[in-house]
Amino acid sequence: MEKRVSVLVVGAGLAGLASAMFLAQRGVDVLLVERRSGTSLFPRAVGQNQRTMELLGFGGLAGDVPTLTPSLAKFRVRIAASLPGPTFHEEVSETDTTDLSALSPARLGTAGQDKLEPLLRRRAEDLGAELRFDTELVSFSQDDDGVTAMLSGRRDGQMSQVRSDYLVAADGNRSDVREALGVDRHGPGSLGYNVSIIFDADLGDLVDPEPPTLHVLHNEQANGVFITVDHAIDRHLYSVGYDPAAGQSLEDFTTERCTELIRLITGLPDLRPEIRAVRPWEMAASVADRFRVGRVLLAGDAAKVTPPSGGFGGNTAIGDAYDLAWKLAAVLGSTAGAALLDTYDAERRPVAERVVAEALRLAGRRGPAAATEDSEDPADEQISDQKRAVELTLGFRYRSASILATDDDPADTEDPYRPTGRPGFRAPHVWLRCNGEKLSTVDLFGHGFVLLSGAEGGFWTGVADDVGARLGITVRTHTIGDDLADTEGEFLARYGIGASGVSLVRPDGVVAWRTAEAPSDPAQVLLGALTTALAR
Repeated sequence: MEKRVSVLVVGAGLAGLASAMFLAQRGVDVLLVERRSGTSLFPRAVGQNQRTMELLGFGGLAGDVPTLTPSLAKFRVRIAASLPGPTFHEEVSETDTTDLSALSPARLGTAGQDKLEPLLRRRAEDLGAELRFDTELVSFSQDDDGVTAMLSGRRDGQMSQVRSDYLVAADGNRSDVREALGVDRHGPGSLGYNVSIIFDADLGDLVDPEPPTLHVLHNEQANGVFITVDHAIDRHLYSVGYDPAAGQSLEDFTTERCTELIRLITGLPDLRPEIRAVRPWEMAASVADRFRVGRVLLAGDAAKVTPPSGGFGGNTAIGDAYDLAWKLAAVLGSTAGAALLDTYDAERRPVAERVVAEALRLAGRRGPAAATEDSEDPADEQISDQKRAVELTLGFRYRSASILATDDDPADTEDPYRPTGRPGFRAPHVWLRCNGEKLSTVDLFGHGFVLLSGAEGGFWTGVADDVGARLGITVRTHTIGDDLADTEGEFLARYGIGASGVSLVRPDGVVAWRTAEAPSDPAQVLLGALTTALAR
């Protein structure tokens, strides 16, 4: 018997689980399938930037994610021969936690993928998503009306058929779905093969909980990286490279070989580590040539893959998921035209290109050559890295047919400390007060379209109600200076509007359109803006 769902998600990594969660939150009937038996045991993508935490907040999950505290604000990268040493070079970066509230109401998250995936899974299931582990996508085909997929239970071999309106391929770097679609990728491609070993052992003074340290190890017998993932239970991760071209394979990493490697890097010849898991992974950098093929959309590592440097991969995966979810929900709910899904590729692929380029730049600083070369000016280099990261994560710009931007505005990024409120950019964070309570403009987003107006724009509420009724949508309005107090007097300048002007913000917190002052026919102009934003 054929099962019918609105969206089939393939893969239960960060992109897949977040897609299921965000879709279910919007009332979309979603089924996720995953060939593995459960979520990841490996930290892999560690840390959530403020943009990701905003999106998780929209999904009702941010409060469950551990966040950065002053004691964790420092992070050390140490390049050495082994844990005992010698040390060739190290750098300590420190996040100014006092400055973060100028960018967003969200704090930085510190969860590893092994901790975040179960949170996403639980939230998705609580919201009504159906998740099937030990289930593999065998084949799929699409037509003008939907996607037909054949699934197989990995334990019982039972076959089943699912018919969905859309398929989200979140099945990783070696995506079978992407390959079946014939979508090519561009970029450097494979940068090396690795095996990650999770193990438990008391390493004593070899590891220091403060600051958290990534050890990049270079020696003649084993190159790799080491980090302690949980000091409370003495759990560590060691990732080491191997070369298939030289006849090396995953099968070489027996328990005995893993123990030998761990003893080598720790300098403890009698250590008896408890090996918890061994997992192969490929370091790569590439971007798919297309993120959408008909009714199939690529997300996460299936769409792009980055080196782990910079921590962009997992954060970008959640960004993909949110963008897909609100757009799919709008199309499935008939409040948007199908062409809105074309903007997923137009908006998210340039972001992928930029984060891959930045991750490659950072990865080049941690290779063997960096082991003996000190930066001429580490402080300036660190500031540059932080500035780049902030612009990538909070100062990005979307360009697509649903963004009403002027043609003479070429900027693709901006300094989020000096936001402009231009269409395509993330709607600026401004602190407000409501009934004595402090909140951010960002707290107003995440559900439907929102209109923010100046103190003389109260009339926009009636206009939005009338236009929304014509389009069958709800547009929430807020008059800043009336129902919400602009305590710092920053709203108009940051949003680039006057007292009677208005900014139209999409469900993802991105400005779709704005007008500095009230037009002569507000209803007609707003109708045009929303029609464009929804590809109607």
